[in-house]
Formats: sequence, C-alpha cells, structure tokens
Amino acid sequence: MPSWIRAYVRAIDTMNRWIGRVAMYLIFALIGVLLWSSISKTFFNPSHWTLETAQFVMVAYYVLGGPYSIQMGSNVRMDLFYGSWSLRTKALFDAFTVLFLMFYLGVLFMGAVSSTAYSLGYFGMEPFQFFWELFKTLLTEGLSGAQDKIGYLERSSTAWRPFLWPVKTILCFGVFMMLLQCLAELFRDIGRLRGVHL
Repeated sequence: MPSWIRAYVRAIDTMNRWIGRVAMYLIFALIGVLLWSSISKTFFNPSHWTLETAQFVMVAYYVLGGPYSIQMGSNVRMDLFYGSWSLRTKALFDAFTVLFLMFYLGVLFMGAVSSTAYSLGYFGMEPFQFFWELFKTLLTEGLSGAQDKIGYLERSSTAWRPFLWPVKTILCFGVFMMLLQCLAELFRDIGRLRGVHL
C-alpha cells in the first residue's frame, strides 16, 4: 500500500479516536441535564431548556462517537453468517458494503450542509457556494463582514427558542468524519485482501 494511504489511515484513526474518547464524556452532560430536568420539575418551576438541550447533547454524543464506533467495529452487524467467515471473506464483504454506507453518509452530509446553510439564513440552492463565500468573507473582511452575509438565523419553535446552527454544524462535522473513517476502513479492507496490515 502506498505510504500516503498508510498516513491517511493513521491520521484519521488518531483523530477519530481522540474525538470519540472526548465525546464519550458527553453522556455525563446528558445525565446532568436530565437530572436537573427531573429536580426542577419536582421541586421548582420546570426549566424550558432541559429537553432540547438533552436532545442536542445526544446528537453530539451519537454523531461525534459514530466514527470511533466504526473504527472499533462496535457498530451493529447482522452476525448470522459473518461471524463464521474467514478474515479475507470478511474484508471482501466489508469493502463492498462500506460503499453503500459511504453513499448513505454522502447523501446525509449533503442534506446536513443544506440544512445548516438554511439555519444561517441562506435560502438558495447552492449551500457549498454559500459557505465558500462566507469563508472568503471571514478571511478578508473579518467577523463583521461575515455577519453581513448571514441572514435570519433559524430558531427552534419551542418556548426556549435556541438557535439551531450549532447542533447542525456538529451534525455536519460528525457525518464528514464518519465519511473519512469509512474511507479509512475501505483502505484497511483492501489492505487485508492484499495481505497488508494497516
């Protein structure tokens, strides 16, 4: 295998391992939010922010932990036949089926980027162009210039009404990292088929 593939697999594995290990601790933040929700409903006035915050933390926990889960092989599998196959057969099957996962994640990423652009007030059909223009404006004109490019910020329709762009940005980042991890897994499976350990 070329050295750039080895370097790519090592870099993505390291990055997703670090992000996944940090994301694991979000479960404690989720527990804290839900605990406060229970306490406030029992003893005080119910807090408006707890349910939605718990949902946002759960999204971050799930999406940022997804690439690490793929890396560790702890994602859900239908193990009726797979468990008894040889390592070479598993690698061949995984190299084929990961392409379907990458297609799904690609469609999900396109939708997440479009939804994030919408949450920043962009209502056109070219969200990537919007983000490129926003990035160029941020570099040339600074934060004040970028704020002029952003339109009406989308908010939740609940009583708390938080902005939605932070959680949508986390979704974009997490799905993108899953795509990169799937590509690393594809390279790893091809390596196994060729008798090379990555």
